[in-house]
Amino acid sequence: MTSPYHLPAGKAADGPYAVHVSPESAGWGYSGLRVLDLPAGGSHTFDTQDSEWIVLPLSGGCTVATSDDFGDDTFELAGRDSVFGAVSDFAYVPRDARTTVSSAGGGRFALTGARCTRRLPARYGPAREVAVELRGTGSCSRQVNNFAAAGAFECDKLIAVEVITPGGNWSSFPPHKHDEHRPGEESVLEEIYYFEFAAHDGVSGLGYQRVSPSGQGRGTDVLAEVRDGDVVLIPDGWHGPSMAVPGHHMYYLNVMAGPDPERAWLIRDHPDHAWIRDTWPAQPVDARLPLYTAPSP
Repeated sequence: MTSPYHLPAGKAADGPYAVHVSPESAGWGYSGLRVLDLPAGGSHTFDTQDSEWIVLPLSGGCTVATSDDFGDDTFELAGRDSVFGAVSDFAYVPRDARTTVSSAGGGRFALTGARCTRRLPARYGPAREVAVELRGTGSCSRQVNNFAAAGAFECDKLIAVEVITPGGNWSSFPPHKHDEHRPGEESVLEEIYYFEFAAHDGVSGLGYQRVSPSGQGRGTDVLAEVRDGDVVLIPDGWHGPSMAVPGHHMYYLNVMAGPDPERAWLIRDHPDHAWIRDTWPAQPVDARLPLYTAPSP
């Protein structure tokens, strides 16, 4: 089953970007994602325009230099070898600025963005301050790197986290949604999933992503086999499970933003599956987790 909300690797490529999802291309108002591959010694300059951005190394390190009417800032990001090896440091760059990402050794860099109204200062996010959370137990165990979760790092609209699901496990379960404005209970957030998989003996990994209609918005309905570099767009609907095939760890980067005045991740579990949470206290967390923790100060 094909869906306009599943973008296989290469489908969302544009110019220097392996992935370029904008509010315009997604048909919504806020969330954006770009994935930039740089060769050794390469650089790329972009204007942030009406959006705030976080530059997050997926592999390799880089220098982020940003300039606007308030001054110039430069951040050195040590990065990491891969998303399965370590937490990364990152850089926040504000709207209405010109930013250059350059890399002496080359690498892949995610630019997570959201349209916003407030201009916040450019800042460095050290890896040692990223909270690594273990969520769920048993076959629902996963690791969440809350580098730009609401309440963890200040942004105007942007919320972004990384999730690692060990091979054979299900994450984003129970299915949940955030497509209605219910103060204190549920947020309206557009969401992007970007996937990578750990290979085994040179064989690439894969997984599956489900989104089902919630009765709101567009009636989004997705059942997709996802592989390295794939993207799934979630304007509305119950999303989950995200399933990692046995033998291959699954990584996804979540980018969220929306119109609500409060920057908050408030979700509603699917009523048919919410009971699964009650089983978690009786099971241990998957012994493979955490794959890693934040470095010591």
